[in-house]
Amino acid sequence: MKAITAEWVKKAEGDFATMERESRARKNPNYDAVCFHGQQCVEKYLKARLCAAGIAFPKTHDLPALLNMVITEEPIWEAYRKDFSFLTDFGASFRYPGESADKNMANEVLKICRRFRKIARSSAWFK
Repeated sequence: MKAITAEWVKKAEGDFATMERESRARKNPNYDAVCFHGQQCVEKYLKARLCAAGIAFPKTHDLPALLNMVITEEPIWEAYRKDFSFLTDFGASFRYPGESADKNMANEVLKICRRFRKIARSSAWFK
């Protein structure tokens, strides 16, 4: 694995760990943080895959746009387009006043992130 790809994966795993820890908080869980870090984990796995393929990408939190760039390398990931559209807003707008995540949103983000992470890590590029 290229060094830059490994660095993106390490960052993705940091977001995954933070998401998991916050999702287990018994007192005052921060659902915004669960959703933000879930979105960030997916975003960073997409960027890792783009790096592995040598595909340049812009600074963006738009998961469907990143998916469009990587789809030729990982066509099976198309199945996540709807999920990525749902996750995209958590990368920016939910970090500011006016939007707040709830427990149901956080649970959905957890499910999507865990499922996609498993698929991404099982792909041939990850070896």
